[in-house]
Amino acid sequence: MRIAVIGGKLQGLEAVYLAGKAGWEIILIDKDRDVPASELAHCFHCLNAASLENLIPTLDGCDLIIPALEDMGVFKVLLELSRLLKIPVALDMAAYEITSSKSVSDRLFGELNIPSPKPWPQCSFPIIVKPSGSSGSEGVLKIDNQEGYEVFKKENKPEPDQWVTQEYVEGPSYSIEVIGHQGSYYPLQVTGLEMDDLYDCKRVYAPVELNTRQLKQFSDIAIAIAKEISLNGIMDVEVILHQGQLKVLEIDARFPSQTPTVVYHSTGINMLELFADVYLEKMDNKISLPAFEKAVIFEHVVVNPDSISIAGEHIIGSAGPLKYIENFFGADEALTNYYPGKENWVATLIYKADSLESVHEKKDNAIRSLMSAFNIKRYNDPVPEPERFNMRGN
Repeated sequence: MRIAVIGGKLQGLEAVYLAGKAGWEIILIDKDRDVPASELAHCFHCLNAASLENLIPTLDGCDLIIPALEDMGVFKVLLELSRLLKIPVALDMAAYEITSSKSVSDRLFGELNIPSPKPWPQCSFPIIVKPSGSSGSEGVLKIDNQEGYEVFKKENKPEPDQWVTQEYVEGPSYSIEVIGHQGSYYPLQVTGLEMDDLYDCKRVYAPVELNTRQLKQFSDIAIAIAKEISLNGIMDVEVILHQGQLKVLEIDARFPSQTPTVVYHSTGINMLELFADVYLEKMDNKISLPAFEKAVIFEHVVVNPDSISIAGEHIIGSAGPLKYIENFFGADEALTNYYPGKENWVATLIYKADSLESVHEKKDNAIRSLMSAFNIKRYNDPVPEPERFNMRGN
């Protein structure tokens, strides 16, 4: 099969990686030449995907177009291109418009009686404020008291629906993808998320520590949301386990990054293949998780002459072209901009084993191997520091 991936940053990197595992021919298009996925595709075109004229000759012969970015202008061009060339586009625009707005999503959770952080002012401090249309941790602020909130309002002059303000909840984070169409939806494996000190995801792992009841509850929540928005494709749901209750933080109806690779190595299920089947009308409604899951850790490292640090995925998005390497200093796989003699570099490292204990041991050994190979003495694995998000006046 021949696919075109539009966008070569984090989502595009995920799509290209999994398309490679599926054995597909990959055309990658991005307006920037130095995107992480540019050297991993079979063919890379440095083009502006917002121009219909640029894309028509490039996509001839493709079986499927996969948007791997968040740009409404590009989406509209791709949908028009699909009409002209009769090539399906893996995009549910209606679902995307709902899930790309945190304000709209939060109202949906309320209508479905899905547990989520309480909205302001129905909660007490501390609170979280975040831009309604941003992704992940971008623009997130933690505010501890009324004085800080007044400073925030003065500096940002927030309009209704531009910002979401809600209670600050603490606890471990988890993600699940649900896939399907026409009322048939299938939850996939739950993965665990760990954040760096910027609240950016630094590590994903599987399997998770949730019990059977919690796993079922999480799956039921994902299916309920998918049915409500008539999802046609894929959506991920992120939650926090707060005081024993799963609370939904956000949903995104677009192909995700990081978690699909972990699910692939843990269960053997390639989400990109399932995603493509929806739009190629090949979905056979027989998706099931295996009885045994391999343990997987997926994390991002920054290496310099003084230290090795674990960091959020933003370091990969800005790292330039990456290459794929197997058996990398003890890691099973790596996506990295490293080359011999390079002093400052980054990598996404993937570890696999038969148990969580074994995979943690493999990870620790790989870090020690890296530190020994590069004569590095300091290792840093930061955790969120809420005070970094406090406003003046706290």
